[in-house]
Amino acid sequence: MSAMTADAQNCIDNKTKPPGSLGLLEAMAVQLATVQDTLQPQLDPARIIVFGADHGVAAAGVSAFPAEVTAQMMSNFAAGGAAVCVLAANAGASLEVIDVGVMADLGELAGVLDCKVRPGTRNLLEEAAMSHEELDKALQVGREAVVRAASEGQRCLGLGEMGIGNTTSAAILVGLMCGCDAQSATGRGTGVEGEQYSRKQAVVAEVMQRLVAMSDDPLECLREAGGLEVAALVGAMLEAPAHRMPIVVDGFIVTAAALIACRMKPSVRHVLFFAHQSAEAGHELALKQLQAEPMLQLGMRLAEGSAAALALP
Repeated sequence: MSAMTADAQNCIDNKTKPPGSLGLLEAMAVQLATVQDTLQPQLDPARIIVFGADHGVAAAGVSAFPAEVTAQMMSNFAAGGAAVCVLAANAGASLEVIDVGVMADLGELAGVLDCKVRPGTRNLLEEAAMSHEELDKALQVGREAVVRAASEGQRCLGLGEMGIGNTTSAAILVGLMCGCDAQSATGRGTGVEGEQYSRKQAVVAEVMQRLVAMSDDPLECLREAGGLEVAALVGAMLEAPAHRMPIVVDGFIVTAAALIACRMKPSVRHVLFFAHQSAEAGHELALKQLQAEPMLQLGMRLAEGSAAALALP
């Protein structure tokens, strides 16, 4: 236990309340004080960052929506019409939307930062989703987003994502990092049912079987089965400790990225705060693996940073 952690705990224990009576709020306050190295931690100004990218595996029929929806949602973010736009504004947080790998050309779309590495990943069912160079570039996009936020005086970041097909990618990563089976890790994502859900589980199982021998190499698992936006999330988390930047983790996909980041660099775990436990299968397993207690339990599965924005206040 660091000196700041001990000081923060002592400060809370000596307030006018029964010890521990504020539950998770007390643990979060101590963690926040430790991350920022002060007994007067501040979350304002805060920013929600949404990384967007497409997934080649969408061609395997694992999503209830076509890949074109990723670009449509990026446009909706830019126009202020998405749920996270409203929730971020309500929380007093700014919103930054970053194109890491959307298949459509969003170059002229005001309000979306163009950091495209490539137009979507390759189909992870057939080959590695990214090359080594592409993975490095996507990681760097995330790192640079945190550096930019810190240089602009942001004191807290919420991380979100958008990418049709990315719950399939996240399920594979969670399965590999948690050592669970495909059925336990695979949820319904955008709402797949029946035969399509079985198809999604089969895809996750097949790729997990192919990659199980490299489950002790999180970076290679990310290259093989991750998404460009997932890699950017990992990069952001890896960068955050150097800036004493607390990170609010949104949902299932961002938690999958957290599993990878924490396996690569265990000190990342200390800056992470988990917004909620979603209705997505596998999220509870991932949270338990990270020894994380979520702030909210609302049965949500919208993603896009919505829960991070709700948890910020």
